Amino acid sequence: MKKVKFSFEDLEVWQKAVEFADGVISLVEEIQTDRKHFRLIEQLEASSTSVALNIAEGKGRYSQKEFVQFLYIARGSLYETITLLTIFQRKKWIESVQFEEMKAFGDEIGKMLSSLIRSIKNNISVKQ
Repeated sequence: MKKVKFSFEDLEVWQKAVEFADGVISLVEEIQTDRKHFRLIEQLEASSTSVALNIAEGKGRYSQKEFVQFLYIARGSLYETITLLTIFQRKKWIESVQFEEMKAFGDEIGKMLSSLIRSIKNNISVKQ
């Protein structure tokens, strides 16, 4: 059977965003807190997975301009994730070392998203 591959799978930023989401979900699985904070945990899982999801969705759009818009949304989801991780670290639900590792990984993805956005916008303006 032929292996199917989507164009977004070739994007390094998408690959890293999937790895980032996997890491966040692994952190969440270790959290020892009572159920009253379940909504925050769900929000962290949602925002972390939203980064890769928006990159993929944007890549599937018909225009580069739409792709850029989804990359902005992905970056916003990344910032949301880092904010939630900050709160989780302050509440001592995750260790400082884990937080710093995920924050550094998020920073790398953020820089990659910004670079890709700049590249696409420059390419759009050259064509106009």
